[in-house]
Amino acid sequence: MMMGKTLSNRARWGLGGLAVLILLPAGALLSGSPFLIGVVTRFLIYGLAAVSLDLVIGYGAMVSFGHAMFFGLGGYAVGIIAFHTAEAGPIFGWAGSNAALVVWPIALVVCALAGWVFGYLALRTRGVQFIMITLAFGQMVYFILVSLQFYGGDDGLMIPQRNVLPGINLESPMVFYYVCLTLLVLWTLLCIRVTNSRFGMVLQALRQSERRALNLGVAPTPYRLSAFVLSAVGTGLAGVLWANYAGLVTPDMAAWTKSGELMAIVILGGVGTLLGPIAGAAVFLGLEQLLSSLTEHWLLYMGPILVLVVLWGQKGLFGKLLETRHAD
Repeated sequence: MMMGKTLSNRARWGLGGLAVLILLPAGALLSGSPFLIGVVTRFLIYGLAAVSLDLVIGYGAMVSFGHAMFFGLGGYAVGIIAFHTAEAGPIFGWAGSNAALVVWPIALVVCALAGWVFGYLALRTRGVQFIMITLAFGQMVYFILVSLQFYGGDDGLMIPQRNVLPGINLESPMVFYYVCLTLLVLWTLLCIRVTNSRFGMVLQALRQSERRALNLGVAPTPYRLSAFVLSAVGTGLAGVLWANYAGLVTPDMAAWTKSGELMAIVILGGVGTLLGPIAGAAVFLGLEQLLSSLTEHWLLYMGPILVLVVLWGQKGLFGKLLETRHAD
């Protein structure tokens, strides 16, 4: 009974939020505030990255403090291909492409391979060591991107135009908004399906008691590594969308501060809820916009807010509403 109730609560809040997001562009235009479409597009992209991070933190108990490296790798894959297509000439004998159906899969494969390599190495550790090694890998990717002077170094790469989808004009802010919303919905549904599958049940069993799962014959590494790679792909997809949204990729996309932002979004929204991080992205970015308009030292105020959420709202701002797991 309780499980059915909590599931219906999550569905109710999810559908309500989706309805608001579908109608928002029309409301923005009618109210004479078209800039809101771009603002909310940003939070949709961050929401996609946060859902992906929640998959490993909330369901796999893998606290990754370097997940922004996949955000950066996805964006840079788009930027580097665009750079060679428009200016620098062939890359490895390939003239390049601006087609999203070509560029985006390449970027996701890059992120999947990076996720497999870094995940395989990181999963040889546990606890604080896992946090530190993911942080180290993230900073390694960041400094590699900084060192690529041919691709702009610290300044990054400008992307002259968005990728092209057949029959879809991604240059239109409203069209791009709905593409981001569609991908966020599809990815979230995929993650929910994964967590409710046998694979997800095993992953959660490993989170609750690895020793018990081992006694039942479960091999932890393949499950955790698969979840880590899937999370890397989702975060990379967010990086792909960000590169198209901003028209610019910089090494800061892979910095540890970006990983911290993503983790703060997950904590704000509710760890282990999947839908919570989407709302967390709206709250975090909304607070960022509000506080930064008041003072350049806005992080001094954001920090205490996060501390209060952790201390008095252990399941985040929306965890109680969206929680679907029984207490042990």
